[in-house]
Amino acid sequence: MMESSCIYIGEVIHHRLRPRAHRLRYRVFWLFLDLEDIDSLSEKLRFFSRNRFNLVGFFDRDHGDGGGVPLRKQAETVLRRAGLDPGQVGAIKLLCMPRILGYAFNPLSVYFCCRRDGALEAIIYEVHNTLGERHNYVIAGRGAKSEIEQHCDKEFYVSPFLGMDMSYTFHVSLPKERVSIVIHGKEGGESVIAASLSGRRRRLSEVALLKAFITHPLMTLKVVTAIHWHALRLVLKGFRIHPHEPPARRSKPVRL
Repeated sequence: MMESSCIYIGEVIHHRLRPRAHRLRYRVFWLFLDLEDIDSLSEKLRFFSRNRFNLVGFFDRDHGDGGGVPLRKQAETVLRRAGLDPGQVGAIKLLCMPRILGYAFNPLSVYFCCRRDGALEAIIYEVHNTLGERHNYVIAGRGAKSEIEQHCDKEFYVSPFLGMDMSYTFHVSLPKERVSIVIHGKEGGESVIAASLSGRRRRLSEVALLKAFITHPLMTLKVVTAIHWHALRLVLKGFRIHPHEPPARRSKPVRL
């Protein structure tokens, strides 16, 4: 059984392996939210709000298609389009970085779609790029309860330093006392990049939110700044720049 709504404190690491080594690392925290709990948490916690300015905030338009359809219904539509049955899903829990003082950027938001017995039905990896585009990778969960390995082909332009002819492998430790997602990107059968996020659980409380805010000031702004700073360093190292390609219209069904 995965944890209920909480905070995960940890770090993100990007390690470029080819054609040259390059490493990016930064400290972050994530909210892990049951989509059905967000309103009650907003009412209960002084420093957390839904769709309102606060120290720490969650805005629905930062996720999904950015429209007015509830995120639960959007997730169910995404599962259905990928050939999965949303009727098998109980709780849907979202791992994401929050807004900090009204500002947000989530390179990756992860929806854990759980069966009613707590096992994993599917994961939706919602990827955001700095051009304001979003894309979903939907991968069946096979009833996993602790760890799972998943695979898909790349369909979405994320970085000018990575081509589109790639595949991804995800190694996921489902959110419990710790959460971990390691992503290996391969091109021509060779690993070119490894990215990971990992964090340790903290109870979602006013004290925990205030502490996370103080220890990670302007976190989301720093993430965007780090992305652009390291992009400049990659240019100076002579990395090839790949032209932008528009995202696919929708996720392809993936069965394991």
